[in-house]
Amino acid sequence: MTQWAIGDLQGCHVEFERLLQRLEFTPGRDVMWLAGDLVNRGPGSLECLRHAKALGDSARIVLGNHDLHLLAVAHGFGRLKRSDTLQPILDAPDRDELLDWLRRQPLMVEETIDARRTVMTHAGVLPGWTLNQAAALAREAEAALAGDACREFLGEMYGDTPDLWREDLSGIARLRCIVNVFTRMRFVDREGRMDFAAKEGLDSAPEGYRPWFQFPRPEGAWDDSPRLLFGHWAALEGETPAARQDVAALDTGCVWGGGLTALDLETGQRVFEPAVTSRD
Repeated sequence: MTQWAIGDLQGCHVEFERLLQRLEFTPGRDVMWLAGDLVNRGPGSLECLRHAKALGDSARIVLGNHDLHLLAVAHGFGRLKRSDTLQPILDAPDRDELLDWLRRQPLMVEETIDARRTVMTHAGVLPGWTLNQAAALAREAEAALAGDACREFLGEMYGDTPDLWREDLSGIARLRCIVNVFTRMRFVDREGRMDFAAKEGLDSAPEGYRPWFQFPRPEGAWDDSPRLLFGHWAALEGETPAARQDVAALDTGCVWGGGLTALDLETGQRVFEPAVTSRD
């Protein structure tokens, strides 16, 4: 069995199929970790969603911000942007089945590989959180998305506040902050306050802010030396300079003309499939 991790598909289904063929990926034998943003901007959003769902137990999937945007629009909140490629999903005969499956996917997954704790989220994990704390908070938000409170949460999901995590946050504000950490975070300051305006490379950091992975974890918080996988940040081009944590950036900007990168979670080998279609 080989376990592979791939960054944001974002509707790049042709490249996804080609990469799986190159890897000789076999469902039922191998496992594919998908770091969220299965859909949007690329031309094959519907196909990517169907393919990911069809992988069943051969996939480990986390939700990304574009996946949550799809859910919100489907429930009558938010609106489609000019760059969105979600309409085929909204018009599909299996729309309800796909969306119900999507909202039940986690925000964080983890597994022990070669006696090492491997964790994946879409955007990262806040530097001040322990992994056990992050897992518990992920379950809180996942329960809201998968349960009867789904529509209520999606209606209040959009927003940049609160931008600083506090344990005493409650209700929608608490859930929004948790989801923003897992699906939107890039730059934070020393206190852990998040900036959501800067979305480009490291030189776009606001004054006083750095990439979340350049801050050390609290002493004793990660004593088992875990590895953290994330996508979301195509401008990094798979690099994490000056990282203070063991992290692997998986989004190599396929939808922007880059490609898809698969990481072998046992050997560290990377396999790159160049983009054939991209958004202007």
